Amino acid sequence: MCAKLLRSEKEEEREHQGEFYRRTEEYWTRFSNLYERGLRWVFAHQRFVLMVAIITLVATILLYIVVPKGLLPQQDTGVIVGVTDAAENISFKAMLERVHAVSDIVRRDPDVASVSASVGAGTVNATINTARLYIVLKPHNERANAEKIIERLRNATRDVEGVSFFMQAAQDLQIDARVSRTQFQYILQDADAAELAEWTPKLVQKLGQLPELTDVASDQQVNGLQLNVDVDREKASRLNVLTQAIDDTLYDAFGQRQVSIIFTQLNQFRVILEVEPNFRESPDLLDKIYVKSSSGQPVPLSAFATMHVSTTPLSIPHQGQFPAATISFNLQSGSSLSHAIPAIQKAEREIGLPDTIATTFTGAAAEFRSSLTSEPLLILAAVVVIYIVLGVLYESYIHPITILSTLPSAGVGALLALLICRIDFSLVALIGIILLIGIVKKNAIMMIDFALEAERKEGLSAEESIYQACLLRFRPIMMTTAAALLGALPLAIESGTGSELRRPLGISIVGGLLLSQFLTLYTTPVIYLYLDRFGGWMKERRRRGEIAQVELPLRTSTALEHKPEPQFAGVNGEGDRLGF
Repeated sequence: MCAKLLRSEKEEEREHQGEFYRRTEEYWTRFSNLYERGLRWVFAHQRFVLMVAIITLVATILLYIVVPKGLLPQQDTGVIVGVTDAAENISFKAMLERVHAVSDIVRRDPDVASVSASVGAGTVNATINTARLYIVLKPHNERANAEKIIERLRNATRDVEGVSFFMQAAQDLQIDARVSRTQFQYILQDADAAELAEWTPKLVQKLGQLPELTDVASDQQVNGLQLNVDVDREKASRLNVLTQAIDDTLYDAFGQRQVSIIFTQLNQFRVILEVEPNFRESPDLLDKIYVKSSSGQPVPLSAFATMHVSTTPLSIPHQGQFPAATISFNLQSGSSLSHAIPAIQKAEREIGLPDTIATTFTGAAAEFRSSLTSEPLLILAAVVVIYIVLGVLYESYIHPITILSTLPSAGVGALLALLICRIDFSLVALIGIILLIGIVKKNAIMMIDFALEAERKEGLSAEESIYQACLLRFRPIMMTTAAALLGALPLAIESGTGSELRRPLGISIVGGLLLSQFLTLYTTPVIYLYLDRFGGWMKERRRRGEIAQVELPLRTSTALEHKPEPQFAGVNGEGDRLGF
C-alpha cells in the first residue's frame, strides 16, 4: 500500500503547502518545542520523575481497592418489569382489583407508553397473591431516566392498600435463571423448615433498614389460608353419603371441572362447571352445599362435616433438596454490590443467624463475588503474557519492564474517570482496562525500539538515544493515541437506549489515555535510563564473577610450574635429578 499511496517529497511539498497546513504545522511545532523543553527538565530531575512513577503504581492499587465495583452496568432499555405482592390470604378477585389500581396509576405517568399485567398462579407468577406488570416507556429522548421513573412510580403506588410494588429495569444481559421480584437474590437454606420460617422475616426486616439496599422482599409465603373439611364417616354412612360423592361435589363446586367443549367453525369453547362467584366469597357458604346420597336424596354438607380455617404455605421452594427462602433486593441510588454484600454479611452477624442456616448469593450477586477474585488474576495474566512476548522480541529481561511501566498510569486514569463519572468498575470497564494495556504500551515500544536501534547502529549513549527517540517518535505517538481516544469518545458520551452497557468501556479508555499519554511521555525515558544502568551494573557484576572464576585456576597452575623439582637418590648412591 505504501508503494501505491506514498508520493515523492517534492509532490507532497507542493500539494500540502496550503493555509491549513501552515497553521496546523505552526501549532504542532510549538507543541513539539514545549515537549522538548519539558523533556530536558525531566532529564535534569530524573529521581523526582521516578518517584512520580512509583506513586502512580501505588495509586493504581489503592484506587482499585476503593472504587465501587459491580458486575454489569444497569441499562435503561425502555422496559420496566414490576411485581406486585399482596397478603397470602387474598382472593383472586381482590388481587385483580388491586392490580387494576396499580396499573391505572402507572398508566397515568407521563413517561409510560403502555402497561400489561398478568395475575394469578402460572408459569410467570408462582402464587395467586402475585402479579407481574410489563411497563413500556416512551422513546429515550422523550422521557426521564428509567431509575427516576421507577422512583416516581414507587412513591405513587404506595397509597394502594394491601399491595407492595417492586420494579426493575429489564436488561439485555440477564444472568439470573430464576424469576425474582428485584434484581439481586440471596438464598437461605435449612433442613428445618420451621427454623427457616422463623429467621427469614427477621433478616428481611434487618436488611430493609440498610441504606445500601431497597425493595427488600422474600418469596416465603407461609401465611396462606386453608379450609379444612373434616368428614364424620359414621354420620355420612348413616345418611347413605359416599366419600366419593363428597369429593366429586366439592370438586364440581370449586375445582373448575371441564365438562364439555363447544366447537364452532372458527373456535372452540371449554365448558367449566363451578358454583356462582358469590358462593365462593366466604367459608360459611359451604353450609349451602348439598351432597347427593346413594338413595338420591340431597344431604347438607354441614350434617356430617365440620369446617375450620388454618394457615399453610402457598409454596415451599427448595434449593439442593433443602427448604429455601430467597431474599431479593435492589441497590439504592449511588450504592454498588461491593458495598451491599459486606453490609448483608454484617447484618447476618448482628441478628445472630443460626449456623444451621446456610446462606449464599445467586445469579448476578454470586457471579460478582467470583469475579472479585478472578479480575486481578486476569490482569496479572495479561501482564505476564505481554512480558514474556516482549522479552522474546527484545531478547532482554529489562526492556519489557520499561514498556510495562506505562500501565499504572493508564490504570490510574481509567479508575479516576470512573470515580468522577460515578460509574462502578464492572466487567465492561475491565474490558477497557485490558484494551488500555495493549494501547498504552505502544508508546514505550515506539520509543525503546528506536533507542535500541540508535545505540546499536550509531553507537550513541543511552541518554542520547532515548532523547532522540522521544523527539522523533513524539508525532506518531500523539497521532496513534488521538486516534484511539477519538474512537472511544462516542462510547463515553453517548446517551441512547442501552448506552449504559457501553459507556464504562469508553470512559475507562478515554480517562486512561488522557492521563497515561501525559505521564508516559516523561516517565518512560527516565525508567529506561534507570533500568539501562541497572542492566549495565548486572553485566559488570556478572563479568567480574566470570573473571574471578577464570583467575583462580590460573594462579594454581603457576604455582605448580615454579614448584622445586624433587631430588631422588640413585642406586649407586649418586644423586640423579628426575623432573616430573
